[in-house]
Amino acid sequence: MTVCPDCGHENIEGEEFCAVCEQPLVEVAGPQCSTEVERRLLLHPIRRLNPREPVLVAPNTPVGEVLRKLVDQHIGCAVVVSDHKVVGIFTERDVLLKLNVRAAELRDHPVSEFMTAKVETLELDDRIAFALHKMDVGGYRHIPILRDGRVIGIISVRRILNYIAGALGRETPAGQGNDAGNKAP
Repeated sequence: MTVCPDCGHENIEGEEFCAVCEQPLVEVAGPQCSTEVERRLLLHPIRRLNPREPVLVAPNTPVGEVLRKLVDQHIGCAVVVSDHKVVGIFTERDVLLKLNVRAAELRDHPVSEFMTAKVETLELDDRIAFALHKMDVGGYRHIPILRDGRVIGIISVRRILNYIAGALGRETPAGQGNDAGNKAP
């Protein structure tokens, strides 16, 4: 049996992903990272991304007010919370697909009518690769980050791409050898 390091579930030996949390089990077997980018994605926790402070709104907040916050703060989503629990997320995609050209007409309606209710969340110590996997499988660009069940941050695919770009800058360029100035930390 292979025990998942993230949720503790006992998986059948040889499985690549945990049957419960879908976290890659590659670290259990010892990851073979050939690049700095792979190493960072597989081993580094989300906390390394310095999750951004989220915009939190109540379910009954008028959608027009939420839109104003998104525009004023130049961000792509707001997390909808009730009693400190995530009940939804309202994103640019919700605006385009659910409000569309009727945004002005619907501005006084509660955001709960237009939010996405099924929200994936992660914890600060989940690995970055797990966040990318969830984003890819779910087809979304933002994930709220929790600590003790409360939203404490949000990450976006853009933040992960910036992190990867930083790692790529530390990689040894092809054909330049391994002199000290080109080594990854």
